[in-house]
Amino acid sequence: MTTSSSAAAAGLPAGVHGTADPRFDSAIKTFARVFAGRRGNGGALAVYRHGEPVVDVWAGAADAHGTPWTADTGAMVFSASKGVSATVLARLADRGLLDYSAPVAEYWPEFAANGKARITVTELLSHRAGLSALPAATPGEVLDHELMEARLAAAKPDDLLGAPIYHALTIGWLMSGLARALTGRDMTRLYRSEVADPLGVDGIHLGRPPAGSRTRPAHLVGSLKTLAERSIPAPVAAAVPRLPRLLRAPLSSIYVPGLESIFRGDDPAILDTALPAGNAVCTAAALAKMYSALACDGYVDGRPYLSTPTVRELERIRTYRIDHSLLVPFWHLGYHSLPAARAPRGYGHVGAFGSTGWTDPRSGISVGFVHNRMSLTWSPLDQTLVVALLHLILRAARDPALDIRQRTTAGAA
Repeated sequence: MTTSSSAAAAGLPAGVHGTADPRFDSAIKTFARVFAGRRGNGGALAVYRHGEPVVDVWAGAADAHGTPWTADTGAMVFSASKGVSATVLARLADRGLLDYSAPVAEYWPEFAANGKARITVTELLSHRAGLSALPAATPGEVLDHELMEARLAAAKPDDLLGAPIYHALTIGWLMSGLARALTGRDMTRLYRSEVADPLGVDGIHLGRPPAGSRTRPAHLVGSLKTLAERSIPAPVAAAVPRLPRLLRAPLSSIYVPGLESIFRGDDPAILDTALPAGNAVCTAAALAKMYSALACDGYVDGRPYLSTPTVRELERIRTYRIDHSLLVPFWHLGYHSLPAARAPRGYGHVGAFGSTGWTDPRSGISVGFVHNRMSLTWSPLDQTLVVALLHLILRAARDPALDIRQRTTAGAA
């Protein structure tokens, strides 16, 4: 990667590093306004078009000490992890190990307990298994992924079985339990063997990157991270089961008393478990490259990663019913699209606070957007920023004169 003497000379906004095709200036400037020059937090944005990288930029800091964000800085992407986990299962389906229309129990016999024998893989991946609520657990038990898989296999579905309701954390253990039944391996290993290694990237990990990885996880920062350093008072936590169902359902899917403790410190315990619904650590560039396979009929770097028929299966919406918890997404096979007016085309998965992997096969575009901010003040902007970025990126992709000329700033790693 070449460098120039200044961001201005390269044409990128001050404080933004990396490379970008000039046609995507509007998206880069929007990204810069939110992240450039931030000492306590930062982020990265990457775009592929027809399998070629056209944007790979980053800005801000990887921690509260001001450590600069670099090309190898990864962020915990929260629910954007689900898109990576779904891609693992797509690879297994592509090899004939998994039929999406088959009952889950055909592969994972323990899952048949308590009336779940007929739930299909498609129903599970489209959040219709009736298992959205976290099983009763301590924070330590939540970190034991094999225990959580076993509890969900034994659980009885609730009365929303068959209806879409966001399985915020449980979907990850359900996917990993299924994958373990198919392969004998856990999701941490499958992230490497089915995603990172075939793609040739060192920027997609489940939990903490292993020794020897170039990826350095950014610290979580912001007011909500500060709140997590304290314990939620017991009376407040105990009130969750008594809330009206509309409020209780989403909270019961993400919280058990004391769960805030797993986010504490610069080296939080959440990084030391396999939480396929929420603790992937990704660079923007690696996430964008994974989704480029879905934008390009399954091909990456000229090689097949998924068959075209499998990619077409992933593109199909599986339920048009509005989710009972989120009230918005249309579910695919572990991914989602957005039914709102003027929503960006395509599908992927957005995470808490806005980190996202996305693909739009019609334009050949894929996007990775990651950051490390957990802030109550910034959250409304962070959660919706990717929608604005996607609009600007897709608008640029429709420009018939788009080329892949690139430019680079000083300080690129």
